[in-house]
Amino acid sequence: MPKYVAFLRAINVGGHTVKMDHLRLMFEAMGLQNVETFIASGNVIFDSTARNTKPLEKKIEDFLQKRLGYEVATFIRSTSEIANIARYKPFRDAELSREGHVLYIGFMADTPIDESRQKLHSFSTEVEELHVFEREVYWLHRRNVGESALSGALIEKMLGMRATLRNSNTVKRIASKYA
Repeated sequence: MPKYVAFLRAINVGGHTVKMDHLRLMFEAMGLQNVETFIASGNVIFDSTARNTKPLEKKIEDFLQKRLGYEVATFIRSTSEIANIARYKPFRDAELSREGHVLYIGFMADTPIDESRQKLHSFSTEVEELHVFEREVYWLHRRNVGESALSGALIEKMLGMRATLRNSNTVKRIASKYA
């Protein structure tokens, strides 16, 4: 049975607090198996017989909307996709290992159109560098995030679609544990 990771947007941010044991129970109530959560930021790992993740994303979004009372965008990747995402190197190792540099990975439902990609790339500066590959956006931030002009909301606006961001270390830890 395939193992998947659901990256949930709007879990334990902006006043929307959900206990991880409650989140696991909701996923189990949807018939998903071997449900685990990974840190309290909306990362849920589970097994499902589903082969097409689009209907599964919709099912989870609809279920969470009913149970939590607010929209929870859901982005599903297989564990093999997570391994590939964690291995992908859009920036040089020297850039990634510098003190104060942080790489974030944004998960999107679809590959953005060229116009959106160009708009996003135009926001790259010496402090922020953005790269899109398939359904992920890689954001290299070279200073404290509090000093950034970028945000997840602005990235979504430029792309014209919803996304959720994770620190690349979280993605690598998920890949290491489950892929």
